[in-house]
Amino acid sequence: MDDFRRSFIRLCKESGVEPQESVLQRLQETTGRSHLDFATQSLSVDTCGALGKLLQDELQFTEIVLSDCMLSEEGAKLLLCGLCTNTVVKSLDLKGNNLRAVGAEALGKLLRQNKSIRSLTLEWNNLGIWEESFALFCEGLGANGILQCLDLRNNQINHQGAGELAMALKNNSSLQELDLRWNTIGLLGGRALLNCLHTNRVLRQLELAGNNVPSDILKAVDQAMEHNQERQNILCKNHNMTRVLSKEVLCLKEEKAKQFLDLMDTIDRQREEITRFNRVSTTRVGQLQEALTERHSMLNSLKAKLQMTEAALAMSEQKIHSLGELLSTTQEEQARLVESQAKELQQLKKDSADREARLQRDLSSANDKNLLLRNEVDELERKYKGQQEQLFHVKETLTHTTAELKLRAAQAEERLEMEKRRFKQGLEDAESLRLREVDQMMRHLETTERSLQERIQRLETIRIGLEEELSQVKAAAVMERGQVEEELIKAKSQTRLEEQQRLEHLEDKLRLMAQSRDEAQNYCLQQKQAVAEVLGRESQLSMQVEGLKRRLEDLQQELSGKEQEKVAEVNKVRVELQEQIGRLEAERTAQEGLREKIAALERQLKALSSNHREALLDKDSEITSLLEKLRVREAEISRIREEEAQRASFLQNAILTYVQGSPLSSFIPKK
Repeated sequence: MDDFRRSFIRLCKESGVEPQESVLQRLQETTGRSHLDFATQSLSVDTCGALGKLLQDELQFTEIVLSDCMLSEEGAKLLLCGLCTNTVVKSLDLKGNNLRAVGAEALGKLLRQNKSIRSLTLEWNNLGIWEESFALFCEGLGANGILQCLDLRNNQINHQGAGELAMALKNNSSLQELDLRWNTIGLLGGRALLNCLHTNRVLRQLELAGNNVPSDILKAVDQAMEHNQERQNILCKNHNMTRVLSKEVLCLKEEKAKQFLDLMDTIDRQREEITRFNRVSTTRVGQLQEALTERHSMLNSLKAKLQMTEAALAMSEQKIHSLGELLSTTQEEQARLVESQAKELQQLKKDSADREARLQRDLSSANDKNLLLRNEVDELERKYKGQQEQLFHVKETLTHTTAELKLRAAQAEERLEMEKRRFKQGLEDAESLRLREVDQMMRHLETTERSLQERIQRLETIRIGLEEELSQVKAAAVMERGQVEEELIKAKSQTRLEEQQRLEHLEDKLRLMAQSRDEAQNYCLQQKQAVAEVLGRESQLSMQVEGLKRRLEDLQQELSGKEQEKVAEVNKVRVELQEQIGRLEAERTAQEGLREKIAALERQLKALSSNHREALLDKDSEITSLLEKLRVREAEISRIREEEAQRASFLQNAILTYVQGSPLSSFIPKK
């Protein structure tokens, strides 16, 4: 803040102007804050220029208050031009500065170029006096996409300015609150703003009090604001639901990825154990081969000794033959052992390969089922969105029809009031002229008023019937919407329960597979520990293998049964969805019938309005003829009055001449 104060003083000195003490005091009071407040401080043009230059690149203040500062047009232009390039200020208050044409143009430029201001207060100004400058301001508002709150109270905005604001609101997609109280918008401006709300779905709050706007238009505006608020609330809920669902899907994906990684880790561990077992078996086979080679070497040494002692040990030949037979039997036994170990290794390799293939198949089937579930969830969400859009369209049509009916009723009432006023004025003028014509006109007007009142009562009864039908249609639409939402909630809950059940089934399968894996590991450890006792435990191993096969067959049967159950559940869900679609189609047909009824009622209203217009035209022609008669009679009365005045003047002159010629003239005082 000290840097801002120093730079302000420097700019004032460079421009040859002394800085205002009140501004310096305010800058010293607001040190270390993000709120710049110059309220009720009269700022000169030079100070406004210096502040505008400083605010071009200032990154500290987020809120600026310039209310009741008596800003001139040039000073306001300099300040707003400086704020055009600012990217930090979010709130600007220009209340009570009497901004006019130049200020409106500068504000339009600010709204076009600035990308950070979200709240703008312009209360107690005169922006609506000059139409061209206010049109530029409205163009800037239509081009802006960041402003959310705009206060235009007491700005002398007429119906043309309201039309420009309506055109800007059709193009604007960010403004949420607009305050237009205490202006001169009137009936035409209110209608223009109401028409623009059919395309603008972002505006949540529109204040029109103190503008001579009819109550029907105000009620229609309030209804449109309520619809916009409901729509935005529904959109927020949908966004939150999508976020929650996306988070749940990501969590499921992460869990499945973790499970897949765990399975891959277990498969890698099994492969490592198999390789270790192969290595151990190869080392043992090598040891056996070394033992065989040692025995061969021993046999060779014995043969050499036998050859050396053949001459002396002829009696030991039989023993040597017996030893040779023993050696052959041992060799055969060793060969058999080697073959049995090789066969066992091959069987273990096949079993491990089969287990890996089965695990991969289970994983692929689980992934396929997850994809199917995701597709079903996406289809349900799409159907839900389509139903919501249909409900929004029905609501919009209902609001349009109600607004049009109310506008027509208001127009008819206004015309009737105008006619009554005209009739009353004609009767008062006719009463002053002649009593007979007044009596005749009163009788005629009483008969016409009775007929008009009867027609008004008929129109009011028709309007009440239409409002009752519209209320019934609204209640039916609300009930249908509630039923659809309940059905969607039930479908979502069913899908979630099915997903949870399927996940629990998959977790059970994984647990069973883990148990089988643990059993296989224990079996491998037993084989490692009891390599020497292979022949004695072959029967036990074969029994265990058969039990495992039976368990696998049972698991496959359970999987097939669960898949059939899933298929049956999916078919049930499809049938329910088809039934819901049939119900929705029936509801659509009912809504089309209601629309046709509304169209017929609108035609009746048009016919009644045309008849009413013809009657009004006839009465207008009668009133014009009566007015012409009254003018003729007034002319005759004025002519008679002039003649009577002339006669009175003649008599007065004659009397004066007679009196002057008489002997009594000496007693009469002269003028």
